[in-house]
Amino acid sequence: MGDDADDRSGGVSAVSALSLSVVSSVSLVIVNKRLISEYGFREVTFLTAMHMVLTGLVLRFASKMGYFERKPVARGEVIKFGILNSASVALLNLSLGFNSIGFYQMTKLSIIPVTVGLQMMYFNKKFSAGVKMSLMVLIFGVGVSTVTDVQLNATGAVLGALSVITTSLGQILTGSLQQKLGLSSTQLLCASAPWMALTLAVLAPPVDGALNGGDLLKANYPPEVLTIAAISCALAIAVNFATFAVIGKCSAVTYQVVGHLKTILILSFGFVVFGDPLVAKNILGIALALVGMVLYARAELRDRAAAARAAVEDDATRAKASA
Repeated sequence: MGDDADDRSGGVSAVSALSLSVVSSVSLVIVNKRLISEYGFREVTFLTAMHMVLTGLVLRFASKMGYFERKPVARGEVIKFGILNSASVALLNLSLGFNSIGFYQMTKLSIIPVTVGLQMMYFNKKFSAGVKMSLMVLIFGVGVSTVTDVQLNATGAVLGALSVITTSLGQILTGSLQQKLGLSSTQLLCASAPWMALTLAVLAPPVDGALNGGDLLKANYPPEVLTIAAISCALAIAVNFATFAVIGKCSAVTYQVVGHLKTILILSFGFVVFGDPLVAKNILGIALALVGMVLYARAELRDRAAAARAAVEDDATRAKASA
């Protein structure tokens, strides 16, 4: 992408943002899995709010130290953006709590086609046949390797649908707001983090209570748990930064593709480290998903090259017309 894209990503290259996203997200999942599975930590939504609090504080400090320049953003824009993204997090948590793991995985897989559809209908974005085909292969592969028991109930279905819509819209807006307001990913994250933290803190008691009886006022965790929670918060800073950078540098769809790469890596980590059972279906699904990712990367590079050539030709045509 051009210079504008470089500016919007805050000077971070696409490869760096993608690499940071994968490493930090996989690490965060492993830490959170230990926190929840081994220590029975139940205040998950509140922990996410703390992630955003710490992210906002670190970015404010970085701005004061001169690492980037904060830009004023219309309060209405950033509040709506923060509420939408916070609602997405809460609804994904509720969807996981009220649905089977298999149905939850299906809702996550549907985020890509919904994102593509919304961008085509409302943002006039075009996707080549190669991109669409590669995404179909990717989704099928991840589905084969992760979707098992699919149990449906009315409440879970509604929560799942709402989580897909809010997540898709939130990720599309993450990219479009950076373009519309002329912000880097870091500037948008810095402006929106306080509002996301506030919204999540308000949503945490009812959401955590509905899911698993979590009650922050009655929580009494040992120092070891608090230490792991602090590590989770530190990793979340990198995750949040990488999320905004990837969407700003690439696209919401690319971010979802990277998300499924993380899923495959986490599955593989479970097979290798934790000794989770590995069957032929898992191997086939992982292989198909990886093929889909390679095809997507090739199609995206080809489309970007074609767009760059078209832009050069348009510039040349305009130059001749004005001569």
